[in-house]
Amino acid sequence: MGAQQVRERFAELYGAAPEGVWAAPGRVNLIGEHTDYNDGFVMPFALPHQVTAAVSRRTDGVLRLHSADIEGEVEGEVVELALDGLAPGTDDDWTAYPAGVVWALREAGHPVTGADVHLASTVPTGAGLSSSAALEVVVALALDDLFGLELPRWKLARLCQRAENVYVGAPTGIMDQTASACCEEGHALFLDTRDLSQRQIPFDLAAEGLRLLVVDTRVKHAHSGGEYGKRRAGCEKGAALLGVDALRDVAYDGLDAALEELGSDEDADEVRRLVRHIVTENRRVERVVELLTSGDVRAIGPVLTEGHASLRDDFRISCPELDLAVDTALAAGALGARMTGGGFGGSAIALAEASAVDTLTKAVEEAFAAAGYTAPRVFEAVPSPGARRLG
Repeated sequence: MGAQQVRERFAELYGAAPEGVWAAPGRVNLIGEHTDYNDGFVMPFALPHQVTAAVSRRTDGVLRLHSADIEGEVEGEVVELALDGLAPGTDDDWTAYPAGVVWALREAGHPVTGADVHLASTVPTGAGLSSSAALEVVVALALDDLFGLELPRWKLARLCQRAENVYVGAPTGIMDQTASACCEEGHALFLDTRDLSQRQIPFDLAAEGLRLLVVDTRVKHAHSGGEYGKRRAGCEKGAALLGVDALRDVAYDGLDAALEELGSDEDADEVRRLVRHIVTENRRVERVVELLTSGDVRAIGPVLTEGHASLRDDFRISCPELDLAVDTALAAGALGARMTGGGFGGSAIALAEASAVDTLTKAVEEAFAAAGYTAPRVFEAVPSPGARRLG
């Protein structure tokens, strides 16, 4: 749905034209998985798929929300919430994300007095492509503009993360919101999640004759589920046992010594695996930055594949559909492939020569059919602009 359609639907719902239309993209994480809540390095880029929002201010303490994309929603139904009643745990559906943003802004002392919002999204939900972060960021950016808050993008991302962590109850890191708010077209974002320093790394695959494909397995995941939280708690336990603030502080060269310090009994095995993944994954991000900066784009392929093995064997968050997508893509000629996102479903990515895209896509689709899985959705990921006002 384009900006004009969103604008027109807003007018139908609320009886007047919106004050503006904004967009925020989903993201693909090229490398750096589960490192963000360990103060580590990540490298996402924005997708062309985005959440679009038409928004107007209110002054009566009321937030009215409508989405064009909620399955089963009665057409024309607008959800109305009182700002004074917003509190963590009070909303248990999609409205928790935009309501959480308003709550987080007001909790931080920003004078948001209400809004009318209409949303439309092309970001696949449950695919590990940050549909929830895109929803949060587009609402935050619209309110920042309309209420003249003039918050820097990194701070908007932090407030959106707080909305998801505290209001929604999903223990996510800072990467998704920062990617949606800060990515630039034709670049991947090298982000240090400890100090939020950023570098835009050129990532023009088309110029190299390459493509990056996303394989949406259609297996839904939920970050607020227990397994994601267990991994985060395990990482925090590892850091505490090693006497560091976060696993970011365990040097790659000192990994063997750190693992030995954790012990080798059965109880320590899970923590050892988590620590090994985070430390090696941070190093993989650094290697990809080095390779892209030197112009050796094809050489990142094996690094991506190493990352999948670590997520599958050490972090243990892959699933049969993700493994099949990765293994089939590699067998069909991909330069590298891995799962991306929080895990337990969602999407995989595959780096391939442009000439191999059709062959690779067909191979994955046939493999899923042979296994009796739901047909995957395969599409090209093009590094796209971050959040912005459309008009």
